[in-house]
Amino acid sequence: MKANAASFADNQLLFGRDDTSSIVSAELAGDSEITVFRRLNGRLTTETQPFQPFLWLGEQVFLQGFDRKVEHVPLAGSGAFKSLARFQSWADFQQARKFLGTVPYFAVNDPVQQYLMSTGCTSFKTLRFDQLYRLQVATAAAADNTLQALQLCDSRGWHEELTGTETQILKKFVETIQERDPDVLEGHDMFRGILTQLTARARSARVPLKLGRDGAVLRSRQSRVQIAERTIQYPKYEIHGRHVVDTFLLSVYYDVSSRELEGFDLDEVARHFGVPETGAVAVRKISDLLSPSYFVQAQIFPYNYQDVVVRGNATKIDALFLREYLHQRHSVPQYSESRPFAGGYTDLFREGIVRNVWHCDVQSLYPSLILAFDIKSQRDELNLLLPLLRDLRQFRLRAKADVKTAKDETQRQYLDALQQTFKILINSFYGYLGFSQAHFGDFTAAEEVTAKGRETLKTMLDWLQKRGANVIEIDTDGLYFVPPSQTDPKALESELQTALPKGLDVEIDGQFPAMFSYKMKNYALLDNDGKLHVTGSALRSRGLEKFQRQFLEEMLALALKGEAKQVPQLYEDYCQKIERGQFPIEMLAKTDTLQDTLDAYQQKIAKSARNRSAAYELALKSGRTYQPGDQITYYVTGDGKRVSVYDSCKLAADFNPARRDENIDYYLDKLKSLYKKFAEMLAG
Repeated sequence: MKANAASFADNQLLFGRDDTSSIVSAELAGDSEITVFRRLNGRLTTETQPFQPFLWLGEQVFLQGFDRKVEHVPLAGSGAFKSLARFQSWADFQQARKFLGTVPYFAVNDPVQQYLMSTGCTSFKTLRFDQLYRLQVATAAAADNTLQALQLCDSRGWHEELTGTETQILKKFVETIQERDPDVLEGHDMFRGILTQLTARARSARVPLKLGRDGAVLRSRQSRVQIAERTIQYPKYEIHGRHVVDTFLLSVYYDVSSRELEGFDLDEVARHFGVPETGAVAVRKISDLLSPSYFVQAQIFPYNYQDVVVRGNATKIDALFLREYLHQRHSVPQYSESRPFAGGYTDLFREGIVRNVWHCDVQSLYPSLILAFDIKSQRDELNLLLPLLRDLRQFRLRAKADVKTAKDETQRQYLDALQQTFKILINSFYGYLGFSQAHFGDFTAAEEVTAKGRETLKTMLDWLQKRGANVIEIDTDGLYFVPPSQTDPKALESELQTALPKGLDVEIDGQFPAMFSYKMKNYALLDNDGKLHVTGSALRSRGLEKFQRQFLEEMLALALKGEAKQVPQLYEDYCQKIERGQFPIEMLAKTDTLQDTLDAYQQKIAKSARNRSAAYELALKSGRTYQPGDQITYYVTGDGKRVSVYDSCKLAADFNPARRDENIDYYLDKLKSLYKKFAEMLAG
């Protein structure tokens, strides 16, 4: 069957049960209606639909005595929340939450998500990504943060720069947004940077930022997003009828899996993706690359597009289950109690440089184990998990195959975004089982998955070792090893496949001339094209200055290419560049991300609960209002290698290349330490 948007959307569990097309946004209208915006044949239309908010209750009696009208719907099954309460208005819903207090209930406190869940609608059905009207914004400001210009462009090829007085720029900006009427506003550091700046300047100039499709002003509230180990606090700006997308956040999400970005400033991200343009055009091109997967997710999940970007994968999967349980009028379980359990199998057998290395893994190990052994969540009484996971895997295979035969670039990009989205979802199901905020998670089932994973990898390890392979490292779903001499990869792959349970597909997915094995999950690979691939924070930590990361990669590349004798000269060259002041300050500077507020930092210092930090001290001296998630880039000054960094540092932005004042001894010592740390291991 040929893969296309319509064939995938037939799956109602995944794409919702309502085939209403072309929704680009939805907003609460008044108290008991939803305004739906659609883009039909390029034109925007609006309509208003009735809306009944709801929540799940443990017992119907919990609302006894509530003085507003409530419709109670009994729910089947044995879940903790076995009654659905419907209300006449959003105000009644909020009053009910106050009335219930600490009584067991569960509510989604977002009217748009409630509307999408109850109707089965999702955004963007029948639309392509290129039909979504997106407008990009970039600012140019003076040293005192006053606005000098606004760069604007859009996904239709239009661009314009707004100049003049601040008042003129801001008024023209509002007029342009209303005239061009985009579905999405995009910018880099859009929340903490651009919109925060525009809001402050508009307040000063007394220009109301009436950017909403109903003429409403821009509104915001404090929010936070967790991306891997990083917590970012930001003002969440919302515009009636439109979405706000921040390519800074998209870049951080991208880097969770790629770990390739040197930094997250617009110019650094643009350089990584080979985008030569700057400003608003660079934002558009980066968004063209990073947004399509989220566009597809908005066609699946009951969230608006802006929220799809910042929701975690396990939370999104939970929303799929809740939508279907709501449709089938089935009770919902309470969150399961979190508990620890054994994780995946990792091991390190050999360190140093190794030649002729192969990588073998089980494709989508954990999802494959769930399907191969029918591992179910005992809390999922409708048994949705296994059918949904099977469908997703089939869908991904279909979409991936059809990428190669797509008729045009637009279709190819959509299908590729589709298969990437399916891949993300497939690989998130194990995490969902062990997620403490999942209604249908099951820690026992998650534990069974990891146990089967360990068994599978040990089977592969034993099989390879018995055939004379030299295993270097095991990492959760695959192994690096030196194969027996004169071994054909396809033959080895086929033979190893027979040793594994049915439903697990093994693949020799990489052959490398050389590998540097350093620590568990920290290694460097040289591919057949001579390109270096570095994995692990010990080898590419952002805690290292850029000159150190670059030196380490050049040192690794020389050693893996069999040219280790050139490493001492490389070291001398770097020493001379530091001594002669030949590195731009960006190479020597370090970027730290603030995790605490400045007040919290000062309180911890007062209580001797933490050490002083250069980034925080500079933030305090700057007089600016920094928030957790903000980044400070600085360099070290003074004399001598043993300086207190927090006392001897400056913002990189304040560096004067005509009067260089970096601490040469300090940076030479850092280079020497790095060289000594790896030189002996790389010489072998």
